[in-house]
Amino acid sequence: MNKEFLQEKLRALPSVEVLLSSEELKDLVTLYSHPLVARVCREVIADVGEMIVSKGKEVNKKEILAEVNLRLEEQFSFRVQPVINATGIILHTNLGRAPLSDEILEQISEVATNYNNLEFILESGQRGKRGTLVEQLLCELAGAESTCVVNNNAGAMFLILSALAKGKEVIVSRGELVQIGGGFRIPEILALSGATLKEVGTTNQTTLEDYEKGITEKSALLLKVHHSNFKMAGFVKEATLQELAELASAKKLLLVYDQGSGAVLDTRQFGLQKEPLVQEGISAGADLVAFSGDKLLGGPQAGIIIGKSELINQLKKNPLYRALRPGKFTLSGLEETVLLYLKGQALEKIPIWKMISQPTQKIKERAEKISKEISSKSAKVSVVETTSYLGGGSLPGQGLPSYAVAIESTLPLENMAKRFRLAKPPVIGRISEDRFLLDLKSVFPEQDSVIASVISQILN
Repeated sequence: MNKEFLQEKLRALPSVEVLLSSEELKDLVTLYSHPLVARVCREVIADVGEMIVSKGKEVNKKEILAEVNLRLEEQFSFRVQPVINATGIILHTNLGRAPLSDEILEQISEVATNYNNLEFILESGQRGKRGTLVEQLLCELAGAESTCVVNNNAGAMFLILSALAKGKEVIVSRGELVQIGGGFRIPEILALSGATLKEVGTTNQTTLEDYEKGITEKSALLLKVHHSNFKMAGFVKEATLQELAELASAKKLLLVYDQGSGAVLDTRQFGLQKEPLVQEGISAGADLVAFSGDKLLGGPQAGIIIGKSELINQLKKNPLYRALRPGKFTLSGLEETVLLYLKGQALEKIPIWKMISQPTQKIKERAEKISKEISSKSAKVSVVETTSYLGGGSLPGQGLPSYAVAIESTLPLENMAKRFRLAKPPVIGRISEDRFLLDLKSVFPEQDSVIASVISQILN
């Protein structure tokens, strides 16, 4: 292909201005903004030019416009947006963990759309401290002396270790040096905080004597970490919180408990094993207990620390606390969440507990109704028994009975899963035993009709 011919083809490419003025892109400019659409137009024109030079392939204006549209859609698929969680994992970390209740959203909306008394005392007109009410509510819920709130539980642990153990030893069982989702590792948080990790015991056996032998004059605290998203079984043994509290007291050390999940309701009432409760950490004698706000508490993302007043005051005086403190949305949402527990309304109003406590028969009826609404010659749609999970590192391996809408088709399963992910709204299911499953345990009942519509669109 001669140079003159290539130059002619390159000159024939539409300019950015021509593309932007086309009818096909007017709606995209309104939707995505002029600067973003213009940038993508430039990128596509440049790529097409390279393709002409390297392969001699001709591309017309219509194809260029289609590519611009495709790239913008792909780019904005990363925008945080609602999805339907039909995975059966109730606290799905990748899907935002706990959805919030209407009551919580209303409270956040009121605060978000108005000025508010975040750091202002209405009675005196003086400057106040943020989080005053939510701290009182959390103390009431957990039976603690004092509390403080930061932006997540990793931040809570980092603050505790930095403020109370910097330059000193932190004693922890080898079996509790965990890594959870996103690469969060307890040893790395310890190192970053300036504390020195001292491992005791073995992976499967750590006795009270192991902790006692590990204590030196450099020791600052004993750290107890909930196993979170893994479980040890068989020949295992660990010291209890109460035993560690007695040892810490005798040795004039602190006991910090990373409880993690934020459970304040007994999970045994739903046929599950017992998840350690936040309030049990305090009653067992832990000096500080840290946990998440958006796991089994069912509230907004937050790291919550409860415990002794003198220690909480030390944390709040640490410069790191200001860097980690939450904003008005988190605090107002957390206030409403804790109030629902104190009012005895958690099971009926907090979404994750509504899902967990939903009768299995009711889920089956919902699945059957969806299945009956689908008519397809290319696929088989049925209702199957399945198992759902809490997720969020809570009770790993412990399932909840559920039902799913199962789809069997000649379409490759990965392709089908992708079609559901790219639907409007996106529907996230799972593949199991050569079927695509939509587990309704983690789906809001009001989304059932949407799921039925998406299934029909994809299969037909």
